[in-house]
Amino acid sequence: MKKYYIAIDIGASSGRHIVGWRENDEIKTDEVYRFHNGVKEENGHLVWDISALLESVKAGIDEALKKYPKIESLSIDTWGCDYVHLKGQKEVLPVYAYRDSRTAEAIERVHELIPFEELYARTGIQFQPFNTIYQLYADLLCGRLAGVTDFLMIPEYLMYKLTGVKVKEYTNATTTGLINADTKQYDTYITSKLCLPESLFPALKQPQTVVGKYKGIKVVLCATHDTASAIEGIPMSEENSPYISSGTWSLLGIKAPAANTAGESRKGNWSNEGGVGYIRYQKNIMGMWVVNRLKDELCPEKPFKEIDEEAAASTFYDYLDVNDSLFLSPKSMKEAFDKWFEREEKKPVTIGDYFRCAYQSLAISYMNALQELERNTGKTYQKLYIVGGGAKNKLLNKLTAEATKKEVIALPIEATALGNLAIQIRSNKV
Repeated sequence: MKKYYIAIDIGASSGRHIVGWRENDEIKTDEVYRFHNGVKEENGHLVWDISALLESVKAGIDEALKKYPKIESLSIDTWGCDYVHLKGQKEVLPVYAYRDSRTAEAIERVHELIPFEELYARTGIQFQPFNTIYQLYADLLCGRLAGVTDFLMIPEYLMYKLTGVKVKEYTNATTTGLINADTKQYDTYITSKLCLPESLFPALKQPQTVVGKYKGIKVVLCATHDTASAIEGIPMSEENSPYISSGTWSLLGIKAPAANTAGESRKGNWSNEGGVGYIRYQKNIMGMWVVNRLKDELCPEKPFKEIDEEAAASTFYDYLDVNDSLFLSPKSMKEAFDKWFEREEKKPVTIGDYFRCAYQSLAISYMNALQELERNTGKTYQKLYIVGGGAKNKLLNKLTAEATKKEVIALPIEATALGNLAIQIRSNKV
C-alpha cells in the first residue's frame, strides 16, 4: 500500500504543499496547494506576517487531506537566518525579515567582541549582514531579548505551532553563524562572549527526528533549511559535482566531508553549512531576485518566454557585479542598474537589454564562484547541476554553460520538496 507524505516548502515569495509517495523506486509528487508569501513594511522595517504564514500552512494540510485522507508524515523547510522569539507560548512581534537593515550597529559590536576571523575559524559560516548572530545581537542591544524563553527558526516555529513541541534542527541552525563546525552544536564560547541567554540554545536534533503529531499526521524534521533539502533532492551521478540551488539566491557549492575554514575560504566568503551527513561548502550569491524585481517593475504582465526572447535578441553584452550591495534591496532595480552604468558609454535601454544584462551578470558571477571553488578545493569539475526556479530558464543555463565552460545539467524539478520527502521516507523506515 502506498504511503503518502507532505513536503511543505516555503520560500521568500511563495510556499507550496507537495504530496509525495514512492513508486517504482522513484518519488512521485502532486502539488496540492500553493500560497503567496512575502515581506511587508511595518514601522520602517521589513517583517514577515507569521500568523498568515501559519494559516497558509494549515490550509494546505487541509487541502492535502481532502485528496489523500491517510498521510504518513509531513515536514516543513524554509529559508534560513530568520526566527520567532517566544515568551513561553506568546510570540514576540514583529518577526523581522533578513532583508531588514537593523543589524548595522550590531555587526560592528559583535566584531569588536569576536573578530570575524575568529568567528569564521569556529563556525565556517560566511559573513552576511543578515546572519542570525547579528540579528540576535541587535535584539540584545535594544532589550528585545528580555523575558524571551525560546528562539525558533521559522520552520521550527511552524512545526511547534502544529505539535506544541519545540525542537531545534541542525541544518537551519548552521545559518545562524552560532554553530561550531567541529561539534555541530551551538558554540558556547560565542554565545557567552556575546552575553546571549544560554537557555535559547538547547541541543540540536538531526533530520529524521520525529517532532510530534498534527491531525494524526506524524511531524518529522527534514533538513529544514531549504537549500539543505534541495541538495538531498539532486539526483547526482557524481557525488561531488558542484551544484547551484537557484532561487531568490543562488547557492553554489559541493558536498564536503568536513568544513573548510582556511583563510582563502574566509576571504572568499565561502560558507560551511550543515547537510545530511556532510557539509555544504557553498557560496551565497545573487540569484533570480534581480530578474524577478526587474520583471515586477518593467513588465509585470509579460510572460518570461517573451522576456527571454527579447533578452536573447539584445546586443547588450556588458555585465555588472550582481553581488554588489547596490542590488541587495533597492527601491528600484532598474534605477540600480542605471546607476551602475551611469559612467559607461553604453547603457541598457530596452527591456531585452536589462534582462540580457541580468542573465549575463548572473552567469559571470557563477563562473567566478566556480573558479574560486576549484582553487580552494584543488579540484577541477566537469559538471554543474542546477536546480530550483532558475533551472527552468534556458537562456540563463546557456549563458552559464558558455561562461563556466562546464556541462550544465539543469533539472527543473522541485528538488527541495523531493529532498524533504526523501528524508521523511527514510525516517519512516527507521
